Amino acid sequence: MQPNETCLRRCGDIEIPFPFGVGSGCYLETGDITFAMTCNRTDDGQLRVYNYQIGVVDFSLLTGQLRIYSAINEWCYNRTAAAMDKQNNWWYDMSITNYRINDALNRFTVVGCNSLAYIYSPDDSGQQYMTGCMATCPGVGGLENGSCAGVGCCQTAIPRRVNAYTVSFEEKFNTSGADADGFSPCSYAVLAETSEFSFRTAYVATAGEFVRDNKYGSLPLVLDWAIGNKTCEEAKRNASAYACVSANSDCVDSKYGRGSGYLCNCSAGYEGNPYLIDGCQDINECEHPDKYSCHGHCRNKPGSYDCKCSKGSYSADPFKDPCSPRFPLQAQIAIGFIGGLLIMIVLVFITLFRREKRKMKEFFEKNGGPILEKVNNIKLFKKDDLKFILKSGNIIGKGSFGEVYKGHIRETNQLVAVKKPININLSKKDQFANEVIIQSRVIHKNIVKLIGCCLEVDIPILVYEFVSKGSLENILHGNKRVPLNLDQRLHIAAQSAEALAYMHSKTSTTILHGDVKPANILLTDDLLPKISDFGISRLLAMDNDHTMSVIGDMTYMDPVYFQTGLLTDKSDVYSFGVVLLELITRKKASHSDKNNLLRNFLDAYTNETTIKDFIDEEIAATEHLEILVGIAGMVVQCLSLDVNQRPEMTDIAERLHYMAKKARGI
Repeated sequence: MQPNETCLRRCGDIEIPFPFGVGSGCYLETGDITFAMTCNRTDDGQLRVYNYQIGVVDFSLLTGQLRIYSAINEWCYNRTAAAMDKQNNWWYDMSITNYRINDALNRFTVVGCNSLAYIYSPDDSGQQYMTGCMATCPGVGGLENGSCAGVGCCQTAIPRRVNAYTVSFEEKFNTSGADADGFSPCSYAVLAETSEFSFRTAYVATAGEFVRDNKYGSLPLVLDWAIGNKTCEEAKRNASAYACVSANSDCVDSKYGRGSGYLCNCSAGYEGNPYLIDGCQDINECEHPDKYSCHGHCRNKPGSYDCKCSKGSYSADPFKDPCSPRFPLQAQIAIGFIGGLLIMIVLVFITLFRREKRKMKEFFEKNGGPILEKVNNIKLFKKDDLKFILKSGNIIGKGSFGEVYKGHIRETNQLVAVKKPININLSKKDQFANEVIIQSRVIHKNIVKLIGCCLEVDIPILVYEFVSKGSLENILHGNKRVPLNLDQRLHIAAQSAEALAYMHSKTSTTILHGDVKPANILLTDDLLPKISDFGISRLLAMDNDHTMSVIGDMTYMDPVYFQTGLLTDKSDVYSFGVVLLELITRKKASHSDKNNLLRNFLDAYTNETTIKDFIDEEIAATEHLEILVGIAGMVVQCLSLDVNQRPEMTDIAERLHYMAKKARGI
């Protein structure tokens, strides 16, 4: 039987190869076994196995495999009912078809905490089996992305020749206890292709995340199929029913043994569909040198190809070894000379390469590599890892400190910002390593994360997470200027203050920023601020003769710090006061006497009417004048020349959060 020209050969994005088909006369049918499919073009456009409403992923004629969507069975804790929801157990039964579940490529997977699930045969399937596994976890700290060895995720093999199963959870084990603190509210179980599943910790920590993260709430499942229930020898006796109809095709018995049917493959040197007349066509191997090697002259022939060396050259096996020309003595001498010259070039190259490697090793040790390579949560990048990012076309920032590049880490495809400083005080290499260790341990939503560094260069290169919207400097005064209402400004100020408070008082080692300014407050697309350039930035100097006693932007620098060279947490408070003033006035502070925003503001503070003239017109008309006056008072406190009169950053953060809630009417 052959399909007619009107048969549907595509459903959505899926090609439908014969013997599969949609509609009468378009698919192969042998006895009780059918290869019929349905295409729901009016609904979701999905191709499904006929009568089973199971979505198809793709086909393979060569291996005799069909991949379908296997539903993820979900069982969640219901906070309202204070109990687990009713189980909706997934079942699958194709016991009357020629489909079998591939036991080598699929695994039964359970995800959750204290989650025990089984896969077993239905009562009427005729094949009795039961297996399962239990996923446990001590808490979110014990989970690891990509690991499915029993902690948060477990997998087990299934028996061979399975074509029917049911999935259920053991009700003695559930996640209700863990749900008290909001962790691990759901359990999941699915039989799916092993290579298509990768465990993520969010699957345990967030309800429904596993289902939402996969198409149709499912994962691919690999099925094996075959033609009929006869061996190749038996099938060939009935020529009218024999499915391998292409003249250049071979029959292969099913791997499941006698009575399990057979497959058709194109013969060696041919490709196409062996189930169609003239479906297997000759491969022109000469057009695919990457697959079919030939070091001489290639000539195609039916089912194969010839490979011969051209006249004047030879090879013992031109399919594997290059053809060598037959040269006269003069040519051999010339080749010898050129060969010697090439050897010299190679030796010079090797010498330079070894020198470069030795130099990179010296830089690595000089920059504190032996210390940092023992730290688990900081990645040490090779010089070659960053070479493709450090190109002029990727520069997104440039200043006295150096250059900033934007790019992706090839290994993880993570978007990062790479800082290439101009100079660093080499006498401080141990201090540099210590600063890197401190930064690597700072985990806060409002602080830019240091991902790693490259030490194989003279000046260490720093790799940070990329923050998409740029700096507060650009948002307020630069070419990325955007409107900001009072709520957004309070949000930026409060979250920035929270980050500085965390650095000052909530880390094992007190961290001082030393250069707080709008340019060092980066914003995400939803205006979440992230503090950058702290710690290590104090080691970056314009030249090696710099005393490093006073570093920072004079516009935002604490006058007390400038006079004494002693950096304290109150120095950061002063700088934050200048930032807060720019945030509500949208005026650029300047160190110049001609445009001293700070002096004019402090002179006008005693008069509320005059203060209002300083406020940015975008928020000056707000009904929350008392909040603006409160912010102005906070600015005055931060700018006090008496450091003891300046508030702590924790107090500033709390007051700003309170103002933000009040502005929103909470």
